[in-house]
Amino acid sequence: MPKPIYNEPGNGLHFHIMLKKNGENIFYTKGNYADLSDTAIHFIGGILKHGCSLTAFTNPSTNSYKRLLPGFEAPVKLFYGLANRSAAIRIPKYATTKETKRIEFRTGDATANPYLAMSALLMAGIDGIKRKIDPSDYDYGPYDENVYEWSEEKKSKLVSIPTSLKDSLEALKADYDYLLAGDVFNNELIDSWIKEKTKEIE
Repeated sequence: MPKPIYNEPGNGLHFHIMLKKNGENIFYTKGNYADLSDTAIHFIGGILKHGCSLTAFTNPSTNSYKRLLPGFEAPVKLFYGLANRSAAIRIPKYATTKETKRIEFRTGDATANPYLAMSALLMAGIDGIKRKIDPSDYDYGPYDENVYEWSEEKKSKLVSIPTSLKDSLEALKADYDYLLAGDVFNNELIDSWIKEKTKEIE
């Protein structure tokens, strides 16, 4: 359960992701920010750009949003950074080699259907690669400092994830074309998901 006890830290489900091509990790380029390749940056850009609609699959319960509050190191802002526990996507500082370089999506929780959540994350990242989405173009970072210590004005420029399951379903209705590529998802599945989750809200 994402938030079983009020005012105590919740339970997240963090997804560690790397992509390989011909057996080689394509997220690693020595000398770039956090030694991430351009492919990795674009993959991150895709996840963050579609971050609001992704929560419909990665955080699909009403209780999910009781965990996703500022504080408790809860990743509620869509940005990435190296070893940053307040980021939706954290780059593990200890993963420094070509074999281990990866990203960590920290917003999800264990009420997710892993098949749908992981498929949606991959589709968002691949859309970012195809469209060469640069996170810095949308104020998605990288930021390495604790953003909760920023001024309210500075924090307000960061994109927040939805604050309820209802809002996440609305975000999915507005942004799902990336999921349909290659017939990985289809309209029937998305419509059914929204319908069943709306029943849970009610």
